Amino acid sequence: MRIVTEATPSRVASVGFWVQVGARDEHDLTNGCSHFVEHMLFKGTQRRAAHQIAREFDVMGGTANAFTSTEATCYHATVLAERLPQLVDLLTDMVLNSNFAPAEVEHEREVILQEIAMVEDTPDDLVHDLFNRQFWGRHTLGNPVLGLPRVIGALPPGHIRDFHRRHYQPSRIVIAAAGQVDHQHFCELCRQGWDQLAAGGSVSGGPDFSRQPPVRPQPSRQIINRDLEQAHLVLGVSAPAENAPERYALHLLNTVLGGNMSSRLFQEIREKRGLAYAVFSYVNSHSDSGALAIYLGIDPRAANEALAVVGQEVRRLGQQRLSDEELAEARDYARAVILLAEENMESRMARLARNIITHGRPLPLEEILGALKRVSAEDIRQLATELFARPLSATALGPVAEDDEEALDWRALDG
Repeated sequence: MRIVTEATPSRVASVGFWVQVGARDEHDLTNGCSHFVEHMLFKGTQRRAAHQIAREFDVMGGTANAFTSTEATCYHATVLAERLPQLVDLLTDMVLNSNFAPAEVEHEREVILQEIAMVEDTPDDLVHDLFNRQFWGRHTLGNPVLGLPRVIGALPPGHIRDFHRRHYQPSRIVIAAAGQVDHQHFCELCRQGWDQLAAGGSVSGGPDFSRQPPVRPQPSRQIINRDLEQAHLVLGVSAPAENAPERYALHLLNTVLGGNMSSRLFQEIREKRGLAYAVFSYVNSHSDSGALAIYLGIDPRAANEALAVVGQEVRRLGQQRLSDEELAEARDYARAVILLAEENMESRMARLARNIITHGRPLPLEEILGALKRVSAEDIRQLATELFARPLSATALGPVAEDDEEALDWRALDG
């Protein structure tokens, strides 16, 4: 098990237990298990009932939460530093000793099904899941984090417990802390709970940790007809993995394309033409692959004009270098985002953990800022040329007939 800390002048400490298991580690009959386990770890242990866990977090004050993603599950909290021993004990107990009581499983099953239904009723969230499933095809990177209703409804309690036992192994866990924390003392706090588990002989025998990298997806497009006011579009291409050398150029490219209010897509589609209220781009990076995606929430009657603008802007990125001014503004924006996040202990803790998982070491802030500063306009142009050499994949959700060839003119994206 890896433990990483960063001591800073602060009255608080932020702690995260990061487990390297997520939706991509599931198959057709277990999709949603990682997220189900996340819910169950709050539902009682051998030492604490569910209401005691909730009360203990509340009494400590601060904030506590958890999340599941494609490749990780995290349990985290930020408390006054004096509460650190209690917090570590609570999180350790949850991660190691959850009961998975059948009655609690059935109760939480209904909660998760409602969570899935909420996403189904939120098209600007749902369209990203639909795009991922289409974009990655049969690869598990396309698995929805929440799972599918038919799978969640059929998962036996024993399967969920076994999934936890198989994947929550020390070698797949990173414990990170930032704030008023002494590294050696923090390690001792963590070791107490894990030594007890090791004495019981429960931490060995986990599966080999391996993930099958995806084959580069073939461009594809789909239209899903729904009775909605808007059409929700996600367009995307393959992008470098989160540890790739090009990641800094990719970050700046995304900023220029659609990452903020002064980005090209926001200015051209929303500000100049008034075609959409919501338009942005984002990077979705994984350990061995990634995607650069563009989202549009738009009146279907304006969709083709907006698609033409998208096609024009992605081609321009590969044909023309950024001006010195535009590159400087993108760097300044990226630098500000990073430095502002450093003012938040939870963000610092998350950065530590992600760097350990992705790079095997903490990345000094100066190294990250220096790498961003070294990205040239030519680096971004070359990367754009590589990314957009193939047509963009696309998913459209909304009042668009699947057989209406004129409703969405994808040819504007093909250059």
